Amino acid sequence: MIAFGSPIVHPEVYDRVAGPGIGFAAEADSQVLPYRAAGSIFRSYNLLLDRAARFEDLEALVLIPEDTEIVDPEFCAKVRRTLSDEDVGVVGCIGAKGVRSIAWWEGSVTWASFIHRYPERGGGALPGFAWKDSEMPAYARTGEVDMVDGFLMVLAPWTVRNLRFDESLGKLHGYDVDFCLQVREAGKKVMTADLRAIHHHGLDLISDPDGWIEAHVAIAEKWDGRLARVGQAGGDWRQRARRAEAEAELARASARSQQLHHEAREREVNESISWRLTRPLRWVNSWRAELKRALRPNRPAPSGLLPLRRRSRR
Repeated sequence: MIAFGSPIVHPEVYDRVAGPGIGFAAEADSQVLPYRAAGSIFRSYNLLLDRAARFEDLEALVLIPEDTEIVDPEFCAKVRRTLSDEDVGVVGCIGAKGVRSIAWWEGSVTWASFIHRYPERGGGALPGFAWKDSEMPAYARTGEVDMVDGFLMVLAPWTVRNLRFDESLGKLHGYDVDFCLQVREAGKKVMTADLRAIHHHGLDLISDPDGWIEAHVAIAEKWDGRLARVGQAGGDWRQRARRAEAEAELARASARSQQLHHEAREREVNESISWRLTRPLRWVNSWRAELKRALRPNRPAPSGLLPLRRRSRR
Protein backbone atom coordinates (compact mmCIF):
# COMPACT_ATOMS: atom_id res chain seq x y z
CA MET A 1 0.00 0.00 0.00
CA ILE A 2 1.29 3.45 -0.98
CA ALA A 3 0.28 6.30 1.36
CA PHE A 4 0.05 9.99 0.51
CA GLY A 5 0.65 12.71 3.10
CA SER A 6 0.22 16.47 2.80
CA PRO A 7 0.37 19.17 5.51
CA ILE A 8 -2.39 21.72 4.90
CA VAL A 9 -1.93 25.42 5.57
CA HIS A 10 -4.52 26.74 3.10
CA PRO A 11 -7.38 24.24 2.59
CA GLU A 12 -8.51 25.95 -0.63
CA VAL A 13 -5.04 25.37 -2.15
CA TYR A 14 -5.07 21.71 -1.13
CA ASP A 15 -8.57 21.25 -2.58
CA ARG A 16 -7.45 22.83 -5.86
CA VAL A 17 -3.94 21.35 -6.26
CA ALA A 18 -2.63 18.56 -4.02
CA GLY A 19 -5.98 16.89 -3.34
CA PRO A 20 -6.95 16.28 -6.99
CA GLY A 21 -3.38 15.20 -7.79
CA ILE A 22 -3.43 12.61 -5.03
CA GLY A 23 -6.84 11.42 -6.20
CA PHE A 24 -5.46 11.03 -9.71
CA ALA A 25 -2.39 9.01 -8.65
CA ALA A 26 -3.72 7.00 -5.69
CA GLU A 27 -4.81 3.39 -5.90
CA ALA A 28 -7.92 1.81 -4.42
CA ASP A 29 -6.13 0.75 -1.21
CA SER A 30 -3.99 3.90 -0.83
CA GLN A 31 -4.13 5.75 2.47
CA VAL A 32 -4.54 9.52 2.09
CA LEU A 33 -3.32 11.58 5.05
CA PRO A 34 -4.28 15.28 4.70
CA TYR A 35 -3.18 16.80 8.01
CA ARG A 36 -3.51 20.34 9.28
CA ALA A 37 0.02 21.82 9.33
CA ALA A 38 1.54 21.86 12.81
CA GLY A 39 3.94 24.79 13.15
CA SER A 40 6.94 24.00 10.97
CA ILE A 41 7.09 21.76 7.93
CA PHE A 42 9.63 19.64 9.86
CA ARG A 43 7.04 18.98 12.58
CA SER A 44 4.20 18.45 10.12
CA TYR A 45 6.14 15.85 8.16
CA ASN A 46 7.21 14.05 11.33
CA LEU A 47 3.57 13.67 12.35
CA LEU A 48 2.85 12.15 8.95
CA LEU A 49 5.79 9.77 9.33
CA ASP A 50 4.56 8.70 12.77
CA ARG A 51 1.13 7.95 11.32
CA ALA A 52 2.43 6.10 8.24
CA ALA A 53 4.86 4.01 10.32
CA ARG A 54 1.87 2.20 11.84
CA PHE A 55 0.84 0.69 8.50
CA GLU A 56 2.18 -2.86 8.37
CA ASP A 57 1.64 -3.12 4.62
CA LEU A 58 3.30 0.21 3.80
CA GLU A 59 5.19 0.20 0.48
CA ALA A 60 5.96 3.94 0.34
CA LEU A 61 4.96 7.28 1.81
CA VAL A 62 4.58 10.17 -0.65
CA LEU A 63 5.12 13.57 0.98
CA ILE A 64 3.91 16.62 -0.91
CA PRO A 65 3.02 20.16 0.19
CA GLU A 66 -0.40 21.53 -0.64
CA ASP A 67 0.86 23.30 -3.79
CA THR A 68 2.21 20.16 -5.51
CA GLU A 69 0.02 18.39 -8.07
CA ILE A 70 0.83 14.84 -9.21
CA VAL A 71 -0.04 14.38 -12.90
CA ASP A 72 1.62 11.02 -13.64
CA PRO A 73 -0.85 8.20 -14.49
CA GLU A 74 1.89 5.63 -13.79
CA PHE A 75 3.03 7.23 -10.56
CA CYS A 76 2.57 4.24 -8.23
CA ALA A 77 4.08 1.79 -10.72
CA LYS A 78 7.18 3.97 -11.09
CA VAL A 79 7.50 4.30 -7.31
CA ARG A 80 7.41 0.53 -6.90
CA ARG A 81 10.05 -0.02 -9.59
CA THR A 82 12.42 2.48 -8.00
CA LEU A 83 11.90 1.16 -4.47
CA SER A 84 12.38 -2.45 -5.57
CA ASP A 85 16.02 -1.78 -4.67
CA GLU A 86 16.02 -2.16 -0.88
CA ASP A 87 18.98 0.20 -0.59
CA VAL A 88 16.89 3.15 -1.79
CA GLY A 89 15.74 5.44 1.02
CA VAL A 90 14.07 8.38 -0.72
CA VAL A 91 12.98 9.23 -4.28
CA GLY A 92 12.14 12.53 -6.00
CA CYS A 93 11.59 14.06 -9.43
CA ILE A 94 14.29 16.76 -9.11
CA GLY A 95 17.78 15.83 -7.95
CA ALA A 96 21.33 17.13 -7.91
CA LYS A 97 24.86 15.90 -7.29
CA GLY A 98 27.74 17.78 -5.71
CA VAL A 99 25.46 19.49 -3.17
CA ARG A 100 27.27 21.26 -0.31
CA SER A 101 24.48 23.29 1.29
CA ILE A 102 20.76 23.99 1.15
CA ALA A 103 21.50 25.95 -2.04
CA TRP A 104 21.27 22.61 -3.83
CA TRP A 105 20.86 24.26 -7.25
CA GLU A 106 24.55 25.16 -7.09
CA GLY A 107 25.27 21.47 -7.55
CA SER A 108 24.80 19.55 -10.80
CA VAL A 109 21.08 19.01 -11.40
CA THR A 110 20.72 15.73 -13.29
CA TRP A 111 16.95 15.31 -13.44
CA ALA A 112 13.90 17.61 -13.42
CA SER A 113 10.65 16.02 -14.61
CA PHE A 114 8.29 18.71 -13.35
CA ILE A 115 6.57 21.96 -14.31
CA HIS A 116 6.82 25.19 -12.32
CA ARG A 117 3.46 26.95 -12.71
CA TYR A 118 3.40 30.55 -11.45
CA PRO A 119 0.59 33.14 -11.07
CA GLU A 120 2.57 36.31 -11.84
CA ARG A 121 2.40 38.18 -15.18
CA GLY A 122 -0.98 36.68 -15.93
CA GLY A 123 0.21 33.16 -15.18
CA GLY A 124 2.67 30.88 -16.92
CA ALA A 125 4.60 27.63 -16.76
CA LEU A 126 8.28 26.71 -16.87
CA PRO A 127 8.85 23.01 -17.66
CA GLY A 128 11.90 21.27 -16.20
CA PHE A 129 14.50 20.08 -18.70
CA ALA A 130 13.41 16.44 -18.30
CA TRP A 131 9.72 17.12 -18.89
CA LYS A 132 9.73 16.66 -22.68
CA ASP A 133 11.53 13.66 -24.13
CA SER A 134 12.20 15.50 -27.39
CA GLU A 135 13.99 18.37 -25.62
CA MET A 136 15.93 16.41 -23.02
CA PRO A 137 19.63 17.36 -22.74
CA ALA A 138 22.37 14.74 -22.91
CA TYR A 139 23.19 15.02 -19.19
CA ALA A 140 19.60 14.27 -18.08
CA ARG A 141 19.39 10.91 -16.35
CA THR A 142 17.61 9.33 -13.42
CA GLY A 143 19.60 7.57 -10.74
CA GLU A 144 21.48 8.21 -7.52
CA VAL A 145 21.97 11.83 -6.43
CA ASP A 146 22.96 13.75 -3.30
CA MET A 147 19.51 15.21 -2.70
CA VAL A 148 16.01 15.59 -4.12
CA ASP A 149 13.80 18.65 -3.94
CA GLY A 150 11.24 18.57 -1.14
CA PHE A 151 8.24 19.55 -3.23
CA LEU A 152 7.83 15.80 -3.88
CA MET A 153 9.54 13.15 -1.74
CA VAL A 154 8.79 9.41 -1.76
CA LEU A 155 10.04 7.59 1.33
CA ALA A 156 10.75 3.87 1.59
CA PRO A 157 9.23 1.95 4.54
CA TRP A 158 12.64 1.67 6.27
CA THR A 159 13.05 5.43 6.05
CA VAL A 160 9.59 6.09 7.47
CA ARG A 161 10.27 3.89 10.48
CA ASN A 162 13.85 4.95 11.23
CA LEU A 163 14.42 8.61 10.30
CA ARG A 164 12.82 11.92 11.20
CA PHE A 165 13.07 15.54 10.06
CA ASP A 166 15.28 17.64 12.34
CA GLU A 167 12.89 20.13 13.97
CA SER A 168 15.76 22.11 15.51
CA LEU A 169 16.83 23.51 12.14
CA GLY A 170 13.99 25.98 11.58
CA LYS A 171 10.48 26.16 10.19
CA LEU A 172 10.73 25.78 6.43
CA HIS A 173 14.05 25.92 4.60
CA GLY A 174 16.51 23.06 4.17
CA TYR A 175 14.30 20.23 5.42
CA ASP A 176 14.77 18.27 2.19
CA VAL A 177 18.57 18.61 2.05
CA ASP A 178 19.01 17.67 5.71
CA PHE A 179 16.72 14.66 5.37
CA CYS A 180 18.54 13.40 2.28
CA LEU A 181 21.83 13.76 4.15
CA GLN A 182 20.40 11.61 6.94
CA VAL A 183 19.39 8.98 4.40
CA ARG A 184 22.88 8.93 2.88
CA GLU A 185 24.59 8.84 6.28
CA ALA A 186 22.47 5.79 7.12
CA GLY A 187 23.87 4.03 4.05
CA LYS A 188 20.75 4.37 1.90
CA LYS A 189 20.44 5.84 -1.59
CA VAL A 190 18.77 9.06 -2.67
CA MET A 191 17.31 8.56 -6.16
CA THR A 192 15.50 10.43 -8.91
CA ALA A 193 12.75 8.86 -11.01
CA ASP A 194 10.64 10.00 -13.95
CA LEU A 195 7.74 11.11 -11.75
CA ARG A 196 5.61 13.84 -13.30
CA ALA A 197 4.31 16.66 -11.09
CA ILE A 198 3.45 20.36 -11.21
CA HIS A 199 4.64 22.80 -8.56
CA HIS A 200 2.22 25.71 -8.24
CA HIS A 201 4.52 28.35 -6.80
CA GLY A 202 5.37 32.01 -7.29
CA LEU A 203 8.51 33.20 -9.02
CA ASP A 204 10.03 34.40 -5.72
CA LEU A 205 11.50 31.10 -4.56
CA ILE A 206 12.83 32.40 -1.22
CA SER A 207 10.14 34.40 0.57
CA ASP A 208 11.96 34.48 3.91
CA PRO A 209 15.63 35.49 3.33
CA ASP A 210 16.49 35.70 7.05
CA GLY A 211 15.05 32.25 7.74
CA TRP A 212 16.88 30.85 4.72
CA ILE A 213 20.21 32.24 5.94
CA GLU A 214 19.66 30.83 9.44
CA ALA A 215 18.83 27.40 8.03
CA HIS A 216 21.85 27.56 5.71
CA VAL A 217 24.16 28.19 8.67
CA ALA A 218 22.49 25.63 10.94
CA ILE A 219 22.68 22.80 8.40
CA ALA A 220 26.26 23.67 7.41
CA GLU A 221 27.30 23.52 11.09
CA LYS A 222 25.40 20.27 11.68
CA TRP A 223 26.99 18.42 8.76
CA ASP A 224 30.47 19.94 8.76
CA GLY A 225 32.89 17.01 8.62
CA ARG A 226 30.20 14.30 8.74
CA LEU A 227 29.88 13.75 4.99
CA ALA A 228 32.48 14.64 2.38
CA ARG A 229 32.15 18.16 0.94
CA VAL A 230 28.90 18.89 2.80
CA GLY A 231 28.78 22.11 4.78
CA GLN A 232 32.33 23.02 3.97
CA ALA A 233 34.62 24.38 1.29
CA GLY A 234 38.35 24.71 0.82
CA GLY A 235 40.47 26.75 3.26
CA ASP A 236 39.98 27.83 6.87
CA TRP A 237 36.98 29.79 8.14
CA ARG A 238 38.57 33.16 7.31
CA GLN A 239 39.13 32.15 3.71
CA ARG A 240 35.57 30.82 3.45
CA ALA A 241 34.18 34.02 4.95
CA ARG A 242 36.12 36.15 2.49
CA ARG A 243 35.00 33.94 -0.35
CA ALA A 244 31.39 34.34 0.80
CA GLU A 245 31.82 38.12 0.73
CA ALA A 246 33.29 37.90 -2.76
CA GLU A 247 30.45 35.68 -3.95
CA ALA A 248 27.91 38.14 -2.53
CA GLU A 249 29.56 40.98 -4.40
CA LEU A 250 29.68 38.81 -7.51
CA ALA A 251 25.95 38.21 -7.19
CA ARG A 252 25.35 41.96 -7.02
CA ALA A 253 27.55 42.47 -10.05
CA SER A 254 25.66 39.75 -11.90
CA ALA A 255 22.36 41.45 -11.08
CA ARG A 256 23.73 44.74 -12.38
CA SER A 257 24.94 42.96 -15.52
CA GLN A 258 21.45 41.61 -16.12
CA GLN A 259 20.08 45.12 -15.73
CA LEU A 260 22.57 46.39 -18.29
CA HIS A 261 21.57 43.64 -20.71
CA HIS A 262 17.96 44.71 -20.30
CA GLU A 263 18.86 48.35 -20.94
CA ALA A 264 20.89 47.32 -23.98
CA ARG A 265 17.92 45.45 -25.43
CA GLU A 266 15.77 48.54 -24.97
CA ARG A 267 18.43 50.63 -26.68
CA GLU A 268 18.50 48.25 -29.62
CA VAL A 269 14.80 48.87 -30.07
CA ASN A 270 15.36 52.62 -29.90
CA GLU A 271 18.18 52.36 -32.46
CA SER A 272 16.01 50.60 -35.03
CA ILE A 273 15.90 51.87 -38.61
CA SER A 274 12.68 53.84 -38.16
CA TRP A 275 14.05 55.45 -35.01
CA ARG A 276 17.26 56.48 -36.75
CA LEU A 277 15.39 57.87 -39.78
CA THR A 278 13.27 60.15 -37.62
CA ARG A 279 16.15 61.31 -35.41
CA PRO A 280 16.78 64.60 -37.37
CA LEU A 281 13.11 65.54 -37.12
CA ARG A 282 13.03 64.78 -33.41
CA TRP A 283 16.18 66.87 -32.90
CA VAL A 284 14.65 69.86 -34.75
CA ASN A 285 11.43 69.63 -32.74
CA SER A 286 13.41 69.47 -29.53
CA TRP A 287 15.50 72.50 -30.59
CA ARG A 288 12.40 74.51 -31.50
CA ALA A 289 10.78 73.72 -28.15
CA GLU A 290 13.94 74.84 -26.38
CA LEU A 291 14.01 78.09 -28.41
CA LYS A 292 10.41 78.89 -27.49
CA ARG A 293 11.16 78.40 -23.81
CA ALA A 294 14.21 80.69 -24.14
CA LEU A 295 12.20 83.52 -25.70
CA ARG A 296 9.70 83.66 -22.87
CA PRO A 297 10.11 86.66 -20.48
CA ASN A 298 12.46 86.18 -17.52
CA ARG A 299 13.70 82.90 -18.90
CA PRO A 300 17.44 82.43 -19.49
CA ALA A 301 18.42 81.27 -22.94
CA PRO A 302 19.40 77.61 -23.14
CA SER A 303 23.11 77.07 -23.23
CA GLY A 304 22.90 75.41 -26.64
CA LEU A 305 21.80 78.71 -28.26
CA LEU A 306 24.48 81.01 -26.82
CA PRO A 307 27.19 80.13 -29.37
CA LEU A 308 24.75 80.89 -32.22
CA ARG A 309 23.99 84.40 -30.87
CA ARG A 310 27.64 85.19 -30.32
CA ARG A 311 28.51 84.22 -33.85
CA SER A 312 25.68 86.37 -35.25
CA ARG A 313 27.12 89.54 -33.62
CA ARG A 314 30.51 89.21 -35.31
